[in-house]
Amino acid sequence: MAGIVRKSFDSPEEVRPFEGGTGQLEVVDLDGELGRATFQPGWQWSKHVKPIAQTESCQSAHAGYVISGRMKIVMDDGEEAEVGPGDILDVPPGHDAWVLGQEPCVMIDWRGFAGYAKR
Repeated sequence: MAGIVRKSFDSPEEVRPFEGGTGQLEVVDLDGELGRATFQPGWQWSKHVKPIAQTESCQSAHAGYVISGRMKIVMDDGEEAEVGPGDILDVPPGHDAWVLGQEPCVMIDWRGFAGYAKR
């Protein structure tokens, strides 16, 4: 048996900055990548990650928890949702998203950050 593994987002194994200094993703490897993303006000996937991903919309599936801030998510088919502190989300591939308001949106994602914003 492996035993206890302890890691911290204060010393992640990888940090992936978004375009234009609009935030970053901190990744820890815990038998799969777990990430904490900080999206600054003004961040939008189609402006700040699309140039890295080189896809028309985000093709990552996300399962996460919003710690702070608010975000709007719009699916390719037009379905929309807003998420905020305390919300748990499950978002399939094929979406755009952006920060709402003037507070950074911080979330933990345990499914969708394996290749997210990876150059």
